Amino acid sequence: MTKVVNGFHMSTLSEKKIAITGKTSRVAKTLKKFFFGNNIIYLDRKDFNILDFNQINNFLKRKKIKILVHMAALSRPMKTHEKNINKSIEVNIIGTANIVRACKNNNVKLIFFSTNYVYPGTKGHYNENDHLSPINNYGWSKLGGESAVQMYKNSLILRLCMTEKPFIHKYAFSNVNTNFMFHEDFAKIFYKLINKKGIINVGGRRQTVFNFAKSENKNIKKKTSNGLFLDQSMNIKKFENIIS
Repeated sequence: MTKVVNGFHMSTLSEKKIAITGKTSRVAKTLKKFFFGNNIIYLDRKDFNILDFNQINNFLKRKKIKILVHMAALSRPMKTHEKNINKSIEVNIIGTANIVRACKNNNVKLIFFSTNYVYPGTKGHYNENDHLSPINNYGWSKLGGESAVQMYKNSLILRLCMTEKPFIHKYAFSNVNTNFMFHEDFAKIFYKLINKKGIINVGGRRQTVFNFAKSENKNIKKKTSNGLFLDQSMNIKKFENIIS
């Protein structure tokens, strides 16, 4: 009998072999608690070096992977992308381009984890077709990866705004609007996005970082971002329609 979760036929996933990069990342560790099965493989750099195109290509072919979820990336600390642009380019741009090429060779569906940092952060409420102008080098590195992914039509780009739970910082910005959601809340609904294509903004309701953090930690202290108001919030209507 087909298992149905919230109206979703899980057999559509159990029949496909899925590989997920970035096994040791914070997001992957959380996702693994909710998204697992005999057909799902979590990969670290020992299993799957994204800078080695031949290894990637051979792995996808040998294992008969049907869906590749690419979340391996260089992220925090953000200053790394300013101080070591070579590493940022290598991992987030060249590594992702290698993934795209291998997926194209093997007709593998690609799901790429991007970020809301690709948006300018001026007016907020950005939809998926709005102008892109990253606010820092991390955003540029992820947009570089997106550029390769968008050339491959059998793909899905998720522009994510999420963080670990509990909120790990002692301070939170009171003058930055965003759409933070916790990793575990995303992990619970990820399966609903698997069969989609294109670009989807993914996050929670629009609010300041401080208000988001305060909901879980009443002792959080306010901080301002260089005294300037930033609105990095996204229009998440498409995402809400999918998960509702």
